[in-house]
Amino acid sequence: MIIDREGPVPPYRQISDDLRRQIEDGTIPPGRRIPSMVELEATYGVARDTLRKATKVLKDEGLVETVTGMGIYVVDRGAKQ
Repeated sequence: MIIDREGPVPPYRQISDDLRRQIEDGTIPPGRRIPSMVELEATYGVARDTLRKATKVLKDEGLVETVTGMGIYVVDRGAKQ
């Protein structure tokens, strides 16, 4: 995915939208780790702060959760009560 730096949508939103699509279409299935910050930096070519904002959007939506020392994982909404 190429980030449109000239468009009206901030880069962090473009990234959160792309990751959300991957979660929803099963590319990143429930219970699996999303790519690390280093991997995301290489994929999107943005600063780590931008990636933190993008993952915060997904956390706020309840799509992912941080597992200390392990990374950020897709929430298995079927398993949550």
